[in-house]
Amino acid sequence: MRRTGPAARSALPAAALAGALLLAGCSGTADTEPPGSTSAKVNPTSARATPTWAPVTGTPQVIPAVRDFRRADGRGWRPSKGARVVVPAGEKSNVADEAQRMAQDLGLAVVYGDQTVQPGDIEVKITGKNGAQQANNVPVQSAADEAYTLTADGTRLTLTAPTDAGIFYGTRTVKQAVHAAGGLPEGTIEDRPGRPQRGMSLDNARKPFTQDWIEARIREIADLKLNQFQLHFSDDQGFRIQSDTHPEIVSADHLTKAQIRQIVALARSLHISVVPELDSPGHLGAVLKHYPDLQLRRASGSVVPGAIDISNPKAAPLIDSLLKEMSELFTNPEGAPAYWHLGGDEYQALLSSTPATTYPQLTRAARQKYGPNGTLRDLATGWLNDRQKTVEAKGKNRIEAWNDGFFSSPRVSADKNRMVDYWTGKEAGHRDPAEFLREGRNVMNFNDEYLYYVLGEPNQFVYPTGQRIYESWTPLVIRGTQPVAVPANLTGPDRIPGARFAIWCDRSQAQTAAQVAAGIRLPLAALAQKTWDPRTPALSWTGFKALADRV
Repeated sequence: MRRTGPAARSALPAAALAGALLLAGCSGTADTEPPGSTSAKVNPTSARATPTWAPVTGTPQVIPAVRDFRRADGRGWRPSKGARVVVPAGEKSNVADEAQRMAQDLGLAVVYGDQTVQPGDIEVKITGKNGAQQANNVPVQSAADEAYTLTADGTRLTLTAPTDAGIFYGTRTVKQAVHAAGGLPEGTIEDRPGRPQRGMSLDNARKPFTQDWIEARIREIADLKLNQFQLHFSDDQGFRIQSDTHPEIVSADHLTKAQIRQIVALARSLHISVVPELDSPGHLGAVLKHYPDLQLRRASGSVVPGAIDISNPKAAPLIDSLLKEMSELFTNPEGAPAYWHLGGDEYQALLSSTPATTYPQLTRAARQKYGPNGTLRDLATGWLNDRQKTVEAKGKNRIEAWNDGFFSSPRVSADKNRMVDYWTGKEAGHRDPAEFLREGRNVMNFNDEYLYYVLGEPNQFVYPTGQRIYESWTPLVIRGTQPVAVPANLTGPDRIPGARFAIWCDRSQAQTAAQVAAGIRLPLAALAQKTWDPRTPALSWTGFKALADRV
């Protein structure tokens, strides 16, 4: 059953809003509509007097910081009594929901159509050639689609963007600026992200999190202009989503399909793409508990925990049936980027120094499929290639896997359209990220030196801090602490699209869900800043942390 959670739109706290309106101190005709009203007209014949307030000074106070601000003379903009959000494109336009959300955040009314923009109002307009024709809340293809412009001029505020995603990010800037400084200073903001993919990954398999907790984090990252949420829902410790095809594998504490649909719908409404991850051929302990005949065994007969025997002809049909069922659950708008993560990491057989004698069944299968020189790596690569075909047949077109699931071989190579999610270079045999970039692959940054929040801090992991990310990391620091050593033309947003901050629950009881939320707050803010703007931040860490506490 759906748990009661926080409101779908978090309004500005009453005390903060009251303070903003008190500062505005405006006179004139007051609206009688409640905050967030969607009436077509609000006192259409009454001209509102120009509100008065103390000037908003300095630069816009938001996280991530805006890329460009051109200051002008004037008092700036603050939310004021009777002010409205004006949507000329109308109530059926694809920016209506963004306008409504901003109105709800600020305690304003919304009006549609041919309206005179009055003092104190915010006007919201799509400017791109195709923006008005795009389906509502469709994930964008590039960072350019996420740009927006905000102009505070003569007590009015104008928000324009080529897409509704850009409009949404503009609304987040307004919301944060009001929280931090009461409003926006006079002038024009031109803003856009540096990297098109920016997000958070959650291990919901080892430690189950509630729908409410997940949705709260989705709202949090949306306000930071992050646009991806990866959900790792299956591992040795649990399979956390309802399955109708294999109900026996589902953990007692799990999310129902209805809850997943609600999470996906919320994420889409906030311009966040969900990246589901069903890891294989390792990390399958929760599934294999019910299929012991498919567990990988050594020649000695001992079981390899969590690993499926990819030489067994029954293995692929089992995993494919789960991939098909889950793919249908995580829906995507037609024509939009549709993500799927195959996992591929830490298949223990690949770490053996004597694979032919330790896993003779895998060696036989590799030679049968790839010839007398076929190897276990070939077999593992072929396994992921086949799983990719399964999810692509279900409409997924943005496929990812962990970097330790990619190998060099003259016989079989990973599908060229699969992105490398690079998390570590510490384990034996891991390839340098430079190799992937030189061979033409795109690389997502999951650098475990900075971006891995591992509960209980096992295996020499330490909890990452926002300060370290803010001061020392960039999207080019993929492995270790130094930028990847390749020419600049291989490090642009087309090749290193961005980064995700990953929460892993190896020692699930080490922190409560509330402690996790508190621990990741500043690291997420720092990640948002460093993926949005490639320049050295203007604020010191102390200043940035203080701002994060305000917004």
